[in-house]
Amino acid sequence: MPDAKAYRWEDLEQDHPMPRLDRRRIIGEKMMISEVVLHAGCHVPTHAHVNEQFACVVSGAVRFGIGADDSPARREVTVTAGGVIHLPSNVPHSADAVEDSLVLDLFSPPSATTGVDVRST
Repeated sequence: MPDAKAYRWEDLEQDHPMPRLDRRRIIGEKMMISEVVLHAGCHVPTHAHVNEQFACVVSGAVRFGIGADDSPARREVTVTAGGVIHLPSNVPHSADAVEDSLVLDLFSPPSATTGVDVRST
């Protein structure tokens, strides 16, 4: 049986998978959580992944594009501090930081790459 472990975000290694984005991750057996800082103007292009995702905006504001770029059904949703967006598996989405924003992303299943690592649908 695995043992419980406590973490502090500031003690974890930070990576920068794309411009204007800082990230720290904790990867478990069935879930992953990422602390993501999106600096104002950060643009995450439209992508999709098998992971189900909850993006919890702790501070700031993030505008999400939902749906394929060329789809007439594409829509935008702005999530501000205290808000959460649920992105089901394989739903195309993008993100734009309206202002400096802190986001906690929860992914299941965990994976070594997400939309900020692989920018194609």
